[in-house]
Amino acid sequence: MILIILGIIALIIGFVLVKQPNEQADKVGKILYVIAPIFILLGVFTSCFKTIEPGQVGVKTLFGKVDNDVLYSGLNFVNPLVEVTGFDVRTQTYTMSGDREEGTIKGDDAIRILTADGLEVVIDLSVLFNVKSNEAPRILKEIGTDYLDKIVRPVSRTAIRDNAVSYDAVALYSSKRDEFQNKIYKTIEISFAKRGLQLQQLLIRNVALPASVKATIESKINAEQDAQKMTFVLQKEKQEAERKRVEAQGIADYQKILSTGLSDKQLQYESIKAQKEIATSPNAKVIIMGSGKNPVIIGGN
Repeated sequence: MILIILGIIALIIGFVLVKQPNEQADKVGKILYVIAPIFILLGVFTSCFKTIEPGQVGVKTLFGKVDNDVLYSGLNFVNPLVEVTGFDVRTQTYTMSGDREEGTIKGDDAIRILTADGLEVVIDLSVLFNVKSNEAPRILKEIGTDYLDKIVRPVSRTAIRDNAVSYDAVALYSSKRDEFQNKIYKTIEISFAKRGLQLQQLLIRNVALPASVKATIESKINAEQDAQKMTFVLQKEKQEAERKRVEAQGIADYQKILSTGLSDKQLQYESIKAQKEIATSPNAKVIIMGSGKNPVIIGGN
């Protein structure tokens, strides 16, 4: 377009100079007559072709009127008077965080909400979404190119605040966190779809409770851990006591068997068997048999 404008200006100047009686001016005017069409042709040629980068689509606008036909990535032939506005249709991430270096907007941009029990909870949130290619013309007409500030940010923050009032602070922090995330996902998804955006994923990155509530939760967790530890110790002591009881019962049963089950004759018989085995062994020995119950062994090797 710039080349076309330069060509037209050169053509007008050349026309004026040719009308001058000055020979030098006439000469310059004729040169401009030659150059001007070249500029105009180059401008028309380059303006007729628009390159759309990968991951983007182009929306055509002619004198303020938006064309519903979308230009896709690659080289496209268009009217040289058309203005093309690019839209990124790849996955985009919008983060609202209390960390000054993480959020899309620098500084503390976390979402502060009031829960059902009247406590203030601070939430960090990341929204993953993309622009629908076929909806880009409607977005340009109804919203413009600043859909992040007009749609993504306010819709996400409002959805979290509206849904948080149904939960207690501790529930958001622990047992109801996934349920809460699913509810705000559905709310944001419906709102985005109405405006040409597609929600891909919603990430609750952090839930910060008030200091007093956090201290109470930590105290409760510590108490539960201590109780579990004491239960384990008691179980261990009971098992040890049961082991000792079984062992003592076994010893008592063994002693009872020995005291009631072995007679003198049986003991004498067992002694004779042992003496026989000693006598028949290959080791040299002297056995002195006396009147006692047990023999005396001399020289055993």
